[in-house]
Amino acid sequence: MPQPASSIFPYSKDDKGKKSRAWVPASAQRGVSLAMIFSVISFAVGICGLAFAAYALLRPPRTVSVFRCGGAEDTLRTFRSKLLGDGDEARLVVPRPKLVGLVGVQTGFSSAGRRAALRSTWFPSNSDTLLRLEQSTGLAFRFVIGRTKDVKKMEELQREEEKYHDFLFIDVEEQYLRLPYKTLAFFKAAFDLFEAEYYIKADDGIYLRPDRLATLLAKERSHPRTYIGCMKKGPVVTDPKMKWYESSGHLIGYEYFMHAYGPIYIISAEVAAALSEARNGSLRTFNNEDVTIGSWMLAMDVNYEDVRAMCDPRCTATSIAVWDIPRCSGLCDPVARLKELHNKSMCSKSPTLPPEDR
Repeated sequence: MPQPASSIFPYSKDDKGKKSRAWVPASAQRGVSLAMIFSVISFAVGICGLAFAAYALLRPPRTVSVFRCGGAEDTLRTFRSKLLGDGDEARLVVPRPKLVGLVGVQTGFSSAGRRAALRSTWFPSNSDTLLRLEQSTGLAFRFVIGRTKDVKKMEELQREEEKYHDFLFIDVEEQYLRLPYKTLAFFKAAFDLFEAEYYIKADDGIYLRPDRLATLLAKERSHPRTYIGCMKKGPVVTDPKMKWYESSGHLIGYEYFMHAYGPIYIISAEVAAALSEARNGSLRTFNNEDVTIGSWMLAMDVNYEDVRAMCDPRCTATSIAVWDIPRCSGLCDPVARLKELHNKSMCSKSPTLPPEDR
């Protein structure tokens, strides 16, 4: 008589009528064991999936900034708007404030130490001092940074921004070889967000005197298109093994045209307006950012103003920017040197001379 289908191991009767387990082939037993193991594994995987889904739904959302194509954000203005709410005071946050100059301090994701050193020296350390310096000098200061695909780095940047509110976010990926694109994106964003007479690009590895920079910008100029900095020219570097290699050097020739050193330079509002209207990809770029900007200035009818006080190797009574020229593009050891210079009275406390005495 056949066994019920629900029976896993069939039984048979021996000669005395007693039930005994029937012989089952080893292969069949292994098949049953594998089926049971597979069922247990599938059940465990299902439980893990449900647990992960619950975690994903219940965990708090990340607060990483979203960069939209071509977008930019002045985080101090965003912070002040949220702080004041929707009342009448919120209207005091001007959409495009008028300034003597906007100083964009170019920085990167690996430069948190430099930013900390700057905030402990000449760069304002919080939103209140940022506003006070803007009111006393007519200059606004922001750290300029793009984006990265590294979520952890973006979250770290967001936490820093929430503490200091001193960033200008721009839509460009942070890469050393893309500095010309970042600089152009900065000038476009700066011109769009701030109505300034001058736009200043500075690196995060220089010691700057904001009061003396404001005095320089207060000087009367007859030419509306102005390019100010420590001007230089010299042989084009065509050896790929050397620093400052220029892969498009054959387009330039044997010697560079006149252009400003990269750590700090200034363009007037009319020049910034022209750059802001340029279509992305329409301007030629070179390996080196300062050369790239210089080539654009060469194509425009700009007035060159060579100011050696913007590239002093040591602090003097007239220094505007101090850095280790020509050894480094900025201070060679910026974190340590910024604090060292700030502790010198000649750097941080010497009086500012009026324009006619400079």
